[in-house]
Amino acid sequence: MASAAAASPSLSLNPTSHFQHQTSLVTWLKPPPSSALFRRKTLPFFERHSLPISASSSSSSSSTSLSVHEKPISNSVHFHGNLIESFENQDSSYAGTIKGARLIEELENPVERNGLSGRRRLFMQDPPWISALFLKGLSKMVDQTLKIERKDIDKRKFDSLRRRQVKEETEAWERMVDEYRDLEKEMCEKNLAPNLPYVKHMFLGWFQPLKDVIEREQKLQKNKSKKVRAAYAPHIELLPADKMAVIVMHKMMGLVMSGHEDGCIQVVQAAVSIGIAIEQEVRIHNFLKRTRKNNAGDSQEELKEKQLLRKRVNSLIRRKRIIDALKVVKSEGTKPWGRATQAKLGSRLLELLIEAAYVQPPLTQSGDSIPEFRPAFRHRFKTVTKYPGSKLVRRYGVIECDSLLLAGLDKSAKHMLIPYVPMLVPPKRWKGYDKGGYLFLPSYIMRTHGSKKQQDALKDISHKTAHRVFEALDTLGNTKWRVNRNILDVVERLWADGGNIAGLVNREDVPIPEKPSSEDPEELQSWKWSARKANKINRERHSLRCDVELKLSVARKMKDEEGFYYPHNLDFRGRAYPMHPHLNHLSSDLCRGTLEFAEGRPLGKSGLHWLKIHLANLYAGGVEKLSHDARLAFVENHLDDIMDSAENPIHGKRWWLKAEDPFQCLAACVILTQALKSPSPYSVISHLPIHQDGSCNGLQHYAALGRDSFEAAAVNLVAGEKPADVYSEISRRVHEIMKKDSSKDPESNPTAALAKILITQVDRKLVKQTVMTSVYGVTYVGAREQIKRRLEEKGVITDERMLFAAACYSAKVTLAALGEIFEAARAIMSWLGDCAKIIASDNHPVRWITPLGLPVVQPYCRSERHLIRTSLQVLALQREGNTVDVRKQRTAFPPNFVHSLDGTHMMMTAVACREAGLNFAGVHDSYWTHACDVDTMNRILREKFVELYNTPILEDLLQSFQESYPNLVFPPVPKRGDFDLKEVLKSQYFFN
Repeated sequence: MASAAAASPSLSLNPTSHFQHQTSLVTWLKPPPSSALFRRKTLPFFERHSLPISASSSSSSSSTSLSVHEKPISNSVHFHGNLIESFENQDSSYAGTIKGARLIEELENPVERNGLSGRRRLFMQDPPWISALFLKGLSKMVDQTLKIERKDIDKRKFDSLRRRQVKEETEAWERMVDEYRDLEKEMCEKNLAPNLPYVKHMFLGWFQPLKDVIEREQKLQKNKSKKVRAAYAPHIELLPADKMAVIVMHKMMGLVMSGHEDGCIQVVQAAVSIGIAIEQEVRIHNFLKRTRKNNAGDSQEELKEKQLLRKRVNSLIRRKRIIDALKVVKSEGTKPWGRATQAKLGSRLLELLIEAAYVQPPLTQSGDSIPEFRPAFRHRFKTVTKYPGSKLVRRYGVIECDSLLLAGLDKSAKHMLIPYVPMLVPPKRWKGYDKGGYLFLPSYIMRTHGSKKQQDALKDISHKTAHRVFEALDTLGNTKWRVNRNILDVVERLWADGGNIAGLVNREDVPIPEKPSSEDPEELQSWKWSARKANKINRERHSLRCDVELKLSVARKMKDEEGFYYPHNLDFRGRAYPMHPHLNHLSSDLCRGTLEFAEGRPLGKSGLHWLKIHLANLYAGGVEKLSHDARLAFVENHLDDIMDSAENPIHGKRWWLKAEDPFQCLAACVILTQALKSPSPYSVISHLPIHQDGSCNGLQHYAALGRDSFEAAAVNLVAGEKPADVYSEISRRVHEIMKKDSSKDPESNPTAALAKILITQVDRKLVKQTVMTSVYGVTYVGAREQIKRRLEEKGVITDERMLFAAACYSAKVTLAALGEIFEAARAIMSWLGDCAKIIASDNHPVRWITPLGLPVVQPYCRSERHLIRTSLQVLALQREGNTVDVRKQRTAFPPNFVHSLDGTHMMMTAVACREAGLNFAGVHDSYWTHACDVDTMNRILREKFVELYNTPILEDLLQSFQESYPNLVFPPVPKRGDFDLKEVLKSQYFFN
């Protein structure tokens, strides 16, 4: 053997000419000592295929015959992948081996390795379980290393995103200032205006003049003595003039885009909005000023203080202690300004904008003539009547925009600054009234709209009391989203082609009819109606176009992000909303179709089932009211249309455009097509949120409160073969009433003629919105307007007067039909209204605590006028008075109370879904999760509904009223029915 080894550095032994070692069998009966394991780890590793071993054994034999294919030890050790692969393949290499240890002879090259001359060595090959032990230890070590590496990468990535988020919140206005400075510099250097979008072109022209007049005003006020200085003087000096100019321009144009009426913005609205924006930026500016580089005039003591502060802030940012960083901002000691201060400063800045901002008509004059410039804004007073034909008039100040400024403005909305964009990192956890949400931007847990009573109730609440509310908002805020680029591309193409498709507004205005030349009064009156209607449509289109542009601008900005988050807060009733106002999942079909979960999950068998049902629901048109099996059959029958929609959405058959929610339907078509074309449909990764919606959810809550079996069955609290449709039930009853009225004599009954016209137009869609909002306190006027819009869409009645009369009649009949069918719900609504009237009549606002511990105070008080004299005009600010509005307190309490209950149910479900490992998003009575998790969410939301209504909600409410107002007498709680709430657990169409 020695000579053979010496003659050949790489010796290969064939199975036919092998040598045998006769040796006593060594058997490991227990794990070897740690020293043996240590020695085992130091042995050289072979690739498994280089050691083919043939063995034969007998249970009675005490010897082993081994065939060894020998190879010199490799010059390198295969780490990580090869090593793990070697061990993973180890089990198969032991086929046919004897129990116990095997003796292997290894021949090395006669070259020095590790200081030892080449020689033949023998070592023991461990049994499989020894290698398994070693693999387990090694695998743990590798996993720990990878985890540490991943954690380190994730931390660096998170820190980078957090820094970007902080900059986004604190330096937005400053970046805008720098942009205008750069544009000005470019314009001066090249002696021409850069090719800019319309609105930015205007801003560039206004920037320097507005900055100059603000600087002038700052110097003027600074040089005055304290006795003669204006009230706004201390605040106008708090920001650099250039930053203040940019804020004023953007805020004013933002108001013009979002809600002007005939090109006018109310002075009080504009002044307060600008004042609020300036105050917010002053706080951030002061913080940044203190933490930036030292100024030349700073004393040694100030320099030292700034240096320490910078170190502290940097340390806080590194350690993710954003709350402590916020405390540094608050330690500036700046007190809230108040509405009066905001209005005075805003009014003066508006006055300066009017002075500095001009527009120039297109140059149609000869080259020698002087170009025409005219003010972009004018201040005037507008007089309006309270009602058409009323003698009561109201006069208020407005800022009127020039027609040139309004022209084409909707196309430039995407260039406006949007401060509250979605966050790149999870929001701060909520811990109090103003503790949570955005990192630096002002964030409040509730939208109180200035109600001091509600603010005080929230500020007094302890974390222990409301921790479940905080936890639910944190859960909603931690859901990670991303932009669905496929759908965004389709939207962009349709929008570029002029819109007016898939729910997108038409990008063109309707023509205004020309005034007739004749003096015929009827013809003139008809022209006035037509012109007024055309102007109204154009104003609505302008507003909708701006809205689409703002949504798309956010989508474009976020489309390349891996993911983003929406901080949530509450309205005063306890319903959750994203704080970002434009592109969010509570908004239109455009937004919902463009958004999806950032995390993807495999569809699975149940997920594919729910994806098909979801697509049918989005197509709607009555399909959503069929049984689940019928909806699945609908999808199967339209698979060709679905695949064509996914693969060729613009130039194909465009089946998806027939859907009620087209962009969401298209998103579902895309993922379903991917799954059906995949060889493994269940393993396809889906990011699509699947919706489960309540069936007229307000009435579901009333049915649970009243335990009425008939009403419970009508709104799917009871299992059925197909979903019950309350809207169809109401429309049938409305049809019966109208049919009866149509047979009456038109002379004695004026509604008979209307009934004959309407009887063919009554359907589910006509009454749906009124039924849906009836439990939320819709009034007769509100119902009339809802039904009028539906009748306008049908286009059968074109005469305005006839349309109005038909809407009035239909609203009365619909509300009457509702009262007949839902008696128990009406009884509870009446009881809630009576309790509210008793409390409000004693000059107290209605208060209650939701089942999750959230205090709610109805904010309806008679407002008091507070006159503020500003440099522009006297402003009448509205503020909360001390006298409650009894009528509003009474009519609003039933819907507000039910809203607080549906908000409670959603938050309970959100927390339970998070604990179950689900991604969850909620839109009031519509709950969303991944397709594969729908079954789990369905179980949870039913359990939480039953848990909520197993508590004596109305009895607890009455007891709280009696304890809070012991001198008042309240009526008893309405009697309950005998409906068993556990039936909800078995109802598949409760949410579907």
